Amino acid sequence: MRITVFTSNLRRHASLIEALSTIADNVFAIQEVTTLFPGSVEDFYKKSPIMQEYFQRVTDAEERIFSTPSVLPRNVRSFPIRMGDLNRIPPEWLKECLQSDLYVVFGASFIKAPLIDLLLERNAINIHIGVSPFYRGSSCNFWAMHDNKSEYVGATIHRLARGLDSGPILFHAFPVYNGESPFEFTMKAVKSAHQALIPRIVDGSILTMKPHVQNKSFELRYSRRDEFTDNIAAEFLKRETNAADVTRQLSRRILSDFIEPVLVP
Repeated sequence: MRITVFTSNLRRHASLIEALSTIADNVFAIQEVTTLFPGSVEDFYKKSPIMQEYFQRVTDAEERIFSTPSVLPRNVRSFPIRMGDLNRIPPEWLKECLQSDLYVVFGASFIKAPLIDLLLERNAINIHIGVSPFYRGSSCNFWAMHDNKSEYVGATIHRLARGLDSGPILFHAFPVYNGESPFEFTMKAVKSAHQALIPRIVDGSILTMKPHVQNKSFELRYSRRDEFTDNIAAEFLKRETNAADVTRQLSRRILSDFIEPVLVP
């Protein structure tokens, strides 16, 4: 099996590549590169003391959930590009990468024509870290925690579509809560998506699952990256969200409200 993944270069993205490499003969990884030190280095997010503190917490949680960065496996062929360059690349540059059996998008920038047309033809799958259609856009699990709606911390595996996080849903994945900090809990949501997806690729069911059109009337928040400001980050860092709060919020979750929900320990 050949799998192509459009993703980024942080530890959580590398972890998906590694997981796919264990079930595929070859993995083609188109990686949009950003700094490994958000908040400390001006890049996708601005540099500031608050952002540095916030993203240090994110990085610490990522290392606890996914371990430290490592060299990619030998059956992975990586094509690193700068974040934002994906839509500038002529499709012929990716010719070999576009001859796979399965296509996965996770953490890539918004994909436009002509690449989106090719991926739609190939029934590409998108991993959205957030629970669509309730939370769509940027940093969805952060905003679910911010809104005191931990029941919507999770991930959505859906067919890729032209609209952001709007494709027909295949299933939702949720992490089991064991008293983790908000940063670790939301990072576990990422891992739950990976762990739920891999066996469905192996048994082939990911290709036969019924896609469910999203009901956009259920949307609670559509978040943009520029809404995540120093003030918002500072307020969240000062908030004392404890295990009792999260447990109470999770008790409101009704699994039948979601598509083929998977709970991952």
